[in-house]
Amino acid sequence: MLDWLIEGGSVVDGRGGAPFSADVGVRDGRIVEVGRITSAARAKVDAQGAWVTPGFVDIHTHYDGQATWDQTFSPSIHHGVTTVVMGNCGVGFAPVRKGHEADLIKLMEGVEDIPGAALAEGIRWNWQSFPQFMDALDATPHSLDFLVQIPHDPVRMSVMGERAFTRHTAGADDIAAMRALVREALEAGAVGWSTGRSDNHRTSEGKETPASEASAAELCGIASAFLGLHHGVIQMVSDFDVLKGPERFDAEFDLVEQVARASGRPLSMTWLQREPGGEQWRSIRERVDSAVAQGLPLYLQAAARGIGVINGLDASFHPFMGFPGFKEIAHLPLAERAAAMRDPARKARVLGEQSERMAGDGSAIPPLVDILLARIELISARMFPLDARLNYEPALRDSFLVRAKQRGVTALEALYDHLAEGDGANLIYFPIFNYNDGSLAAVRSMLEHPRALAGLSDAGAHVGTICDASFSTFMLTHWVRDRAEGRLPLQHVIEMLTSRNARYLGLADRGALLPGMRADLNVIDPQRLSVGAPRLVRDLPAGGRRFLQQGEGYVGTWVAGQAVQRDGAITPARPGRLVRAGR
Repeated sequence: MLDWLIEGGSVVDGRGGAPFSADVGVRDGRIVEVGRITSAARAKVDAQGAWVTPGFVDIHTHYDGQATWDQTFSPSIHHGVTTVVMGNCGVGFAPVRKGHEADLIKLMEGVEDIPGAALAEGIRWNWQSFPQFMDALDATPHSLDFLVQIPHDPVRMSVMGERAFTRHTAGADDIAAMRALVREALEAGAVGWSTGRSDNHRTSEGKETPASEASAAELCGIASAFLGLHHGVIQMVSDFDVLKGPERFDAEFDLVEQVARASGRPLSMTWLQREPGGEQWRSIRERVDSAVAQGLPLYLQAAARGIGVINGLDASFHPFMGFPGFKEIAHLPLAERAAAMRDPARKARVLGEQSERMAGDGSAIPPLVDILLARIELISARMFPLDARLNYEPALRDSFLVRAKQRGVTALEALYDHLAEGDGANLIYFPIFNYNDGSLAAVRSMLEHPRALAGLSDAGAHVGTICDASFSTFMLTHWVRDRAEGRLPLQHVIEMLTSRNARYLGLADRGALLPGMRADLNVIDPQRLSVGAPRLVRDLPAGGRRFLQQGEGYVGTWVAGQAVQRDGAITPARPGRLVRAGR
């Protein structure tokens, strides 16, 4: 007898082929039949009119801390995800030297905008080595499967101590020790190693991240830890020194290629249309195409939409946070803050002021914020009200620049009035990257590239500025169903979300709806599918707040044959486990 029989759905099996009508039978955590099924089943799901897909594989999350207190991986569980990968961008919580746990919290708080108080209260720290961290996570039941990468920054801090933060060049002994830690993690089942090289990443104290300027010798020495193994990937984030001039691009990409050669393993990197540096994404594509032609296994992690921030009075960022006149009322409850902003005298004062410098020494705010604030009248052409329509590809006519011109006021005043309305809950959508042309045309081109991986959701991170854990749902609503023109085929998007990411990670047991594969799957009602409205909730430890979007239209999500989510409600089932790569 089957455990589950999913009847009459439109099966999109994850391999890139056209959808077809079929039943799916599940028994003992595996898919056992796909076709017309007459076998008896303990439970049935009527999937008429629904898509039946493999569970989604999210390769770019930051649940490293949240996984220690949240068994459900919210909000990913609400967006069809059944497998997550954490430990990206070179930041994480292991290895850790006893007594230095706070340093890793400051690192994660600054780089990934996760409240330090929530991390300090929520994490138990019952580990020191990376294998111990893996064992600690594995001991807790979870809804979803998860894999871990060992991050560069904690490795460097564990080996080099205070020297890790001083741009100190790692010596041969340091490199050998770091390589040994990474090798130990890989042999324990870590799926890879990650490193971050972005000028925009800072600790909560404003320090550069420890490995941001690591030498070629250090990077390649650590990468050699993969030699002799038959599993593992490398994840790298770099802005390719965009703020230091285009002449630095080739040198930085040469380094990427050196690391890939030293490891012999697949390497993926962040792929964005940046600002400044709007054409850099094309140069990255050209260099990747050339490297792949020479046999290097390079991949590009692409986003589903613009990468930016949600601005709001209770969010981590908004245009007035650096203005002295606003700072005086920043402590007030939200509705009182908005009311104080509407006072004509205060409004006139704030609009007549200049924002104080936000970035720099002692501040985790990246330098890009100061650059953007100085150009607020210009960049307001890429700032839009985020209302119930949830339009993530808005036209210029909807921008605050145009709204201001129509009213005969400055863009700064239009932004001020929007945030000061009502109870202060209004939000502003500001796509910093991937929106230079006022559309998602560049994103579409990225998503069509054969080396593109669906990534960059940053699920679990930037909790006060983004809701990008909804990327998987957005791929299906915007790119498959709703976009006026230039839509992507359903089977292409599902293949990206499932088997392509699984193959990249070396996971042969998931990503496709085939007999013998794990029963990780979704039943999705395409008519009801929605990313959900962003809302700020205070459900983190220590009362920490975060933005959430709860996807709608997921009839059910199954992990290893157990329903973990039905119609938006998380079930008590906890079939998820740590997936140890190479085992």
